Amino acid sequence: MKGPLVVVGDALLDIDVVGRAERLSPDAPVPVLDSLVEHARPGGAALAALMAARDGHDVVLITAIGADAAGQQLRELLGDIQLIEVAYDGPTPVKRRVRAGRQPIARLDSGSTVGRYGEVACEAAGALAGAASVLVSDYGRGLTSVAALRDLLAERSPGIPSVWDPHPRGASPVAGIHLVTPNLNEARAWASRHDAAASDEMTPLARTRADATILARAWQPHAVVVTMGARGALLSYADGTPMVTPAPDVHCVDPCGAGDRFAVSAAVALGSGELLAEAVHAAVMSASAYVAAGGPCHLSSHVPPVVAWSPRQLPPKITSLSSNRGQNVAELLESVRRHKGIVVATGGCFDVVHAGHVATLEAARRLGDCLVVCLNSDASVRRLKGHGRPLVSMADRALVLNALGCVDAVVIFDEDTPVTVLRQLRPDLWVKGGDYAGHTMPETAVLETWGGQTVALPYVRGHSTTQLVRAAASSTQHPSNFLIEGSVV
Repeated sequence: MKGPLVVVGDALLDIDVVGRAERLSPDAPVPVLDSLVEHARPGGAALAALMAARDGHDVVLITAIGADAAGQQLRELLGDIQLIEVAYDGPTPVKRRVRAGRQPIARLDSGSTVGRYGEVACEAAGALAGAASVLVSDYGRGLTSVAALRDLLAERSPGIPSVWDPHPRGASPVAGIHLVTPNLNEARAWASRHDAAASDEMTPLARTRADATILARAWQPHAVVVTMGARGALLSYADGTPMVTPAPDVHCVDPCGAGDRFAVSAAVALGSGELLAEAVHAAVMSASAYVAAGGPCHLSSHVPPVVAWSPRQLPPKITSLSSNRGQNVAELLESVRRHKGIVVATGGCFDVVHAGHVATLEAARRLGDCLVVCLNSDASVRRLKGHGRPLVSMADRALVLNALGCVDAVVIFDEDTPVTVLRQLRPDLWVKGGDYAGHTMPETAVLETWGGQTVALPYVRGHSTTQLVRAAASSTQHPSNFLIEGSVV
């Protein structure tokens, strides 16, 4: 980023009280902790500032800190981070997390009473004007309700990317924020204030989409992204198709701070020129790496920006399907729905199946309990792609897709669009690639007739069937560049 990240929000002091638990107390069935050690670190908006600073970015923190021992300790922990304070006469909030090793056992809070806020330091306006990106990290203590501070945030240059991480007890975002990042519970709490009509019969993803749409229309940001923990994040532009970015499958002992890690990474990505969908993808990967590395237990050292991971272990196929024209598919769908499962469908030509296809299909499968691929017939592909396509016959394409562990069924259709086969399948979710995010898919209207919904998934960069076909055509002109085990292909 060309400039600092300016973090605005409530600063806390977090203290981990860590011990060994090797026996139970004779007085009650609770563990006895021995060899206690305390580790203090910044919390709340101060944690977000610390994360960004440890990533190597210049950081300015605009916050309020009490004139007490906890406040002094917090200031010392912030080190070289530039601090701009709002006048404040209350205590510094302290959260003590008691852990047996890495396992949280209890949390003890103090300083919860909120004092009065006064003047905002004059340096705040200059810091916001010179920011590469702005992150508002609201922890519900009232700082984001201070009129002078809200005015400064509202008057910031619209060209400076901004992220607002809201809190149910905090203030609503100011107008024009680029990205608002509530988690599932926060989105539900905020959305219920604007529209409580969400049906209990909705699937979890449908409810999340409805909440995100409500908030996007109420707050008028560029977009709202709802973080869904192990299920990734849903990005909504108010109208059109939302994008779901799946999370890698990582082991999480303590998710504390994952939301801050997400928001910081999104703000930095936007400040570096990334698009919203790209910033969300980067934030999902960063938050996953953070929890995989141990979450707050590893804040004493640099948190790695990436983590090695394997694709999520997918549930076994519900039934074995060798047919590619619909036989047995009805039984599959009936079985899934009988167990209150979610039917996911996607479609395409899949002429040359590559890593991008596999990643998208695996991500689609994670959204529900079975995945049906609607495959264009040979005639349909020729009408869409022109003479010379498909390169692979529909029987072989169906065979390859059915061999993938994430695909439960393949249905071939001969029309130019899958609308007819969708009416037969009636899936809960219709999933397509990321270029549909924020736009209305052609299939959206038909899905809505039975309560289904459409979502987009991010593309895997650098993978395209058209690119592969062009590369192969080029190689026929230069055979020496396209050799496999000594044979020209």
